[in-house]
Amino acid sequence: MTHDRIYEAFRRRTRRPVGGIGLGAIVAGVGLGFVAAGLAARRPRSGNPVKRSRNKREALRLGRDGAAIMGASVLFDSALEHLRGDFRRDEMYVAPLTGATAMAAALAEPRRSKRGRALEATHLTSVGIGMAGMGFHLRNISRRPGGISWNNLFYAAPLGAPGALIMSGLFGIVTHRMAQTRGYEHLHGRELACLTALALVAESGEVALLHFRGAFHDKAMYLPVTLPPLAAAGLMAQAIYPHRRFRRPLTLLLRAVEGLGYVGTGFHAYGVARNSAGWRNWRQTTLAGPPMPAPISFAGLGKTGRAALDLLAVEQDQPHQTKERAAI
Repeated sequence: MTHDRIYEAFRRRTRRPVGGIGLGAIVAGVGLGFVAAGLAARRPRSGNPVKRSRNKREALRLGRDGAAIMGASVLFDSALEHLRGDFRRDEMYVAPLTGATAMAAALAEPRRSKRGRALEATHLTSVGIGMAGMGFHLRNISRRPGGISWNNLFYAAPLGAPGALIMSGLFGIVTHRMAQTRGYEHLHGRELACLTALALVAESGEVALLHFRGAFHDKAMYLPVTLPPLAAAGLMAQAIYPHRRFRRPLTLLLRAVEGLGYVGTGFHAYGVARNSAGWRNWRQTTLAGPPMPAPISFAGLGKTGRAALDLLAVEQDQPHQTKERAAI
């Protein structure tokens, strides 16, 4: 399908209702998700707050930010990619809506109340819909001529894309539970470290596939397939055997992964601008160029990785602080 046909199909789609619900109502729902997130963050905290150390407070902030960034990446990336597919199926509207709710739930402050259960249910829903999305994408690939082949993996529905929604939900669940409990920081830190490492490897695999399709024509395209796996290996090592000596270099590496998300978004925006007419023809070039919202997920993974290190640091520093108090 040519770019002109995609744009015309989009214009037709916005004029007619979709599955009984107009596109305007869907956009309004996304907007209400943002408003709900803002109101939840502004409401005063109720109940008995859990006392938290400085490392745990920082870990909670990073964990929430990481889960919210992953949800935002799903929201904008799935909206762009499904628009490229002309939203042929009504189910294609579910991913951006779920990404919006996942982001809103991650930004909302967890509480020791019934509202906290609703947030956890929202995160679980994100995980379930992400798994269903992977099933839909796998079905899309397998039903094409040739089945699971390189050509279909390159140009059919991206198999790993719904995984970002799964990870956003899992990060939200871990962050929510560690906000509601006192102690067990080392267990939450190991859970978050293992999840982040798995997500980094999966994300790098997806990027490697798509950058291989682009023949790695720019040397910068090797960065997202080298730095994140190194960070994943370091996080797994820390989860198995935490050691204070490697905390600082691994933190710097995770900051580099986070920066990679921002820099990658800039590179993709530059790739869009290099298309015919650049941003003046944005209705076509944003669909034809590299997906701009995709790299930002690395920023979210960098934050959750640092949150895991902060939680592991609580366990590592406690024996050291106990010895100092005994000496005094």
